[in-house]
Amino acid sequence: VQLQASGGGLVQAGGSLRLSCAASGATIRNYYISWFRQAPGKEREFVAGIRVSSGHTYYADFVEGRFTVAKDNARNTVYLQMSSLKPEDTAVYSCAGSSSLITSAVRNPRQYYYWGQGTQVTVSS
Repeated sequence: VQLQASGGGLVQAGGSLRLSCAASGATIRNYYISWFRQAPGKEREFVAGIRVSSGHTYYADFVEGRFTVAKDNARNTVYLQMSSLKPEDTAVYSCAGSSSLITSAVRNPRQYYYWGQGTQVTVSS
């Protein structure tokens, strides 16, 4: 499967963005699709994920209800709706997929086989 992330941009603090992760080459119906981010000088960290078959979602603690991950089976796409953005949310956001993940490992980037290119999110204060 190939993943393509898009939707990043520059937004003021408190604003919103919606990122898209479009899949091609295979259906993501049996995949876990997650979003990770990496800020300059920092390690990659888990943001949010979804088990596409069940719709079960997972979030990092820092999300604090501000982000929502959702799927569109018809478009073979997963979205990350981000609201109440903060300057510390500035990072390159990437989507990743795995068809053989165990739930306990959903937050581990090393468990994902497929990665889309990153999309830059910049939040100004």
